[in-house]
Amino acid sequence: MVTRTAPHTDERAPERGQRTQRQSEAPVARPRNPGMPLDMARIAAVLVNRSAVERRAATIPTRRTVKKEWQAAWLLRAITCIDLTTLAGDDTPGNVSRLCAKAQHPVRQNILQQLGATGLDLHTGAVCVYHNLVPVAVEALAGTNIPVAAVSTGFPAAQNPLPLKLEEIRASVAAGAREIDIVISRANVLTGNWQGLYDEVRMFREACGDAHMKTILATGELGTLRNVARASWVCMMAGADFIKTSTGKESVNATLPVSLVMVRAIREYAEETGYQIGFKPAGGIRTAKQSLDWLILMKEELGDDWLRADLFRIGASGLLTDIERQLEYFATGRYSAAYHHPMA
Repeated sequence: MVTRTAPHTDERAPERGQRTQRQSEAPVARPRNPGMPLDMARIAAVLVNRSAVERRAATIPTRRTVKKEWQAAWLLRAITCIDLTTLAGDDTPGNVSRLCAKAQHPVRQNILQQLGATGLDLHTGAVCVYHNLVPVAVEALAGTNIPVAAVSTGFPAAQNPLPLKLEEIRASVAAGAREIDIVISRANVLTGNWQGLYDEVRMFREACGDAHMKTILATGELGTLRNVARASWVCMMAGADFIKTSTGKESVNATLPVSLVMVRAIREYAEETGYQIGFKPAGGIRTAKQSLDWLILMKEELGDDWLRADLFRIGASGLLTDIERQLEYFATGRYSAAYHHPMA
């Protein structure tokens, strides 16, 4: 089922007996974005038609529908792209360990059996935690292919001094984090200091070393869609492996118009350089229906390559609960209470 990606409504899905033979695709080896020199002429040329963006984004939840077995297939795919996240002040080693267990077994076995999907080796894309809990998550996920992602660089406000930000990245990598979610200094965008933004992100990339860097733009605090587009380009030029909408702590987080602007920047960057950059919406994505909206956006704007965890993640904490409830409904015809699907 997880190999079904197109938002069809009239084509038959495979019979349930066939689904157990479907396996998640093996990771594709892609060249990592090395970055490039800052091209100020390219940044100055970036323009955004806000009304056109909003009209296009408004069609995504309304123009496409995914039903029945196709919907279950897409929801299973969404699970594989979740960065299962806990970034709360009351996080403890215990709840992080339990979250890691959920990442390894995101859907109850009896539901997978009813779906005929026990052969999928289903797990989330990553587990995302604060730096001090990286060792706990690394230990809990030992022996799996699930990476630990650490938020860094003074998350969420990014107001720490630069040397502390760099040291925090290095410490998280040394503790075993394979992905680092850094936060840009919004002031560089708001004042048009594109060279300053480029230099900062370039230093973050160097500090990450082999760990993949997801660059959080905090789009809700950047003022305009043009700023979002320009910041996306600068961060990709500086070597970002992913660009990410939000920390989840802003008053406005992931929205479809902002995401459309970012994925079109990714598309243009790929066309001009040949390097594929990942995308991560985060913050406020809580329902299964919303996850389908973002999957449809990725397929229509970027294509099937961006429907896999190496190029697409959804940063979320409560989303998995609703997806699991929807899958149980598909399997049994009944909705269960959320407490039947504990996260940790």
